[in-house]
Parts: sequence; structure tokens; C-alpha cells
Amino acid sequence: MVFSGSGGQGVITAAIFLAEAAVLYENLIAVQSQSYGPEARGGATRSDVIIAESQIHFPKVLQPNVLICLTQQAYANYFSILRPGGLLLTDTHYVKLGKKVDARQVELPMYETVMEKIGRPIVFNICMLGAILGLTKLVRPESIMKVLETQIPASFLDMNRQALDLGLKLGEGLGN
Repeated sequence: MVFSGSGGQGVITAAIFLAEAAVLYENLIAVQSQSYGPEARGGATRSDVIIAESQIHFPKVLQPNVLICLTQQAYANYFSILRPGGLLLTDTHYVKLGKKVDARQVELPMYETVMEKIGRPIVFNICMLGAILGLTKLVRPESIMKVLETQIPASFLDMNRQALDLGLKLGEGLGN
């Protein structure tokens, strides 16, 4: 899968959390790589995650099964690499879909939901992670929470748990 957006949205952090959850708590094999623009915040970011039950031979994703685009620029840059029949997840606040792709296109109000229910954009990435789990069932939400418990301050855990739950509900609401 490919996570894409801009610096400051937590795209790379979310991808790392997913890969860690897969390896540490799901008995899977995962590799995560990233690239980003020269800007500290606001530049283009991309993180590739491969999760498998067997050995991974190449760490980059050429044609993702799942593509997450959290900015219009990310959508413009990457929509064409999505594997036919794959899943494209975008946020309705940041991305307006243009060209039709041979994929399941899911637009969710992740940013707006986080702002309405939590009021802190810092957990937008965790809501997105929950949405992708709701859509794909790739790892269990409990595995993500175990990673969060080791990676973020305890005072932020409840807010992140809420964001993960919001995303799960958004993703699961669409069925599989």
C-alpha cells in the first residue's frame, strides 16, 4: 500500500505504526519505506508499506493494492499507479476526485470527523489508519493500540484511541 499526503499530516508515522503492528502483534512480515519533499512541513510525502505472510523481496511498492491520498497533489501524483481493482481512499476535505480509476474509490470525511468529534487535527492520521483497517481488516485495531501505547505519551492515548475508533466506524460503515 502507499500512503501519500503532505508533511505534517502524519502519513509516514501512520505507515510506521501499521508496519510495526503487523510485525510485532500479527506475526506477519512487513517493510516500510518513505520519501518526502525538501520542505519540513507541507511538502509531498509518500510511505510504502508491504505486509506479507512470506519473505518480501523488494521494499518499494510499484503498483499498490491500496492507495491513500490525503492531499490533491498526492492524488494527482499517484492515482495512476494504483493496481486495477485496488482500493483508493481519499479525504473529502482535501481531495476532489477527478479521473475515474479502475478501482474501488472511497471518499471519507476523516478530517472533518476528527475536527467535529475531537477538535485536534494532530490525530487525523490515526483516524485515516482506522478507516483503512475498517476497509481492509489488514491488522486488528488492538495491535495498532499496542503500538500507540509504546510510541506516544500516555496523555495522548485516549485522543488517539478515539481517532482510531472514528476511522474504524467510517471504514466499516462502507462494508467490504
